[in-house]
Amino acid sequence: MNIVAGVLLLICLAVVAGWQRSERKRNSAELELGRTMQLFDVSLEVNSTIHKQDLLVKIMETSSRIMNAEASSVILVDEEKGELFFDLALGTKGDEVREIRLKIGEGIAGWVAQTGQSVKIDDAAQDERWSSKVAKRVDYPTRSMLCVPLISKGKIIGVLQVLNKRDGAHFSERDLQLLESIASPIAASLENAMLYDALEKTTATKERMESELRIATEIQMGFLPRRSLAVSGVPAESLAATAQAQAVIRPAREVGGDFYDYFPIDDNRLFFILGDVSDKGIPAALFMAVTMTLLKGKMTAEMTPGELLTAVNRELYKDDSSMFATIFCGLLDVGTGQLLYSDGGHCPPYLMRQAGDVEQLKGKKGLPLGVMEDMEYRDNEVTLALGDRLVLYTDGITEAENRQLEQYGFARLQQLLAKEQASPQTCLLERMVEDVDHFTNGAIQSDDIAVLIVDRKPSEM
Repeated sequence: MNIVAGVLLLICLAVVAGWQRSERKRNSAELELGRTMQLFDVSLEVNSTIHKQDLLVKIMETSSRIMNAEASSVILVDEEKGELFFDLALGTKGDEVREIRLKIGEGIAGWVAQTGQSVKIDDAAQDERWSSKVAKRVDYPTRSMLCVPLISKGKIIGVLQVLNKRDGAHFSERDLQLLESIASPIAASLENAMLYDALEKTTATKERMESELRIATEIQMGFLPRRSLAVSGVPAESLAATAQAQAVIRPAREVGGDFYDYFPIDDNRLFFILGDVSDKGIPAALFMAVTMTLLKGKMTAEMTPGELLTAVNRELYKDDSSMFATIFCGLLDVGTGQLLYSDGGHCPPYLMRQAGDVEQLKGKKGLPLGVMEDMEYRDNEVTLALGDRLVLYTDGITEAENRQLEQYGFARLQQLLAKEQASPQTCLLERMVEDVDHFTNGAIQSDDIAVLIVDRKPSEM
């Protein structure tokens, strides 16, 4: 019986041991299943939105719930400054928390961001790495905590921490392992949200800039006359004369630095200018607007072009400014054909004579506006006979480059003008721009194009 009893005891012990092993396996399987479900829950939560602010809220709420913690926070890394910051902070003191910046290595979160190691702390205040910078701001006592790095593609993008296990308990090693597990999907979703947020901001900035550029373009174009102008002069010859001015402009960007203007000074004289600001974009447009305002505001019936440019230059010059404008300024007496002009470092105009000659207009040049404060601009004089034409242009014409980096040049321009001698103003303006486009053959241009034509011709009776 003793033998039988012993055998039965061994059998019972074996059954109990097998049952215990089975229970342990079942419990382990249940725990693993629970952990898997928690990870699945986290994945569902963090992948339910692509918006960073919404995602941060979900991360904190989900982490606190799963870890049975009082609070949770995500602190992001600012790579450029080498700092940690709270992109989102809830509560009445959220604004104050968002002002806090921690150096990489400062405090427990800074240490985790620096080393890439997770920590479990039972008494935060006693830890030598503890920083009370945040706790003092929010007046929130931190007892126990877990802090893990958020790593995406091998880079630490932030840290996730949970604070104060509920019911006064301490976090366990298993809690730390679970938090490390959920940190991985959180980091991936957070990086995607950060990229999307950056893209949204870039898109919004681009759209705002495009809107501002459209407005700037409208303002800039508002300074320029859009129609041709005819001024009939008091006849000094047997035939009455008329001066006609017309221009075209095409910025290389939304807004540019080329400008022109023309208007009658009195019943017999036509004033005109064509200029080119050294820079491009909005700064050039602002400088252009100021220049045109000064030119129009200071011009009087008694002034010569040289006197006008001298006065405007004194207003534009600044010691610390790197911006300047080349300019050609003319005053045509329509009746006599006398043209007074002053040249501030601009491209030489072409004079197309009625007889068929095409020649560059020579004269004493000055420096561009805004280069030298005490620059005195000189007046030059030439006579336009009936049938003569003056063509002004900016260097966007002659310096236009093709794909072989060859420039359009003065010779090609002069040949075109000779060929188009009899063309009406509108046609010549179109042909000049078309010929440049044909030459460049789609090569991107960095300079604006502007052309102004002034004709002196017999008045139609």
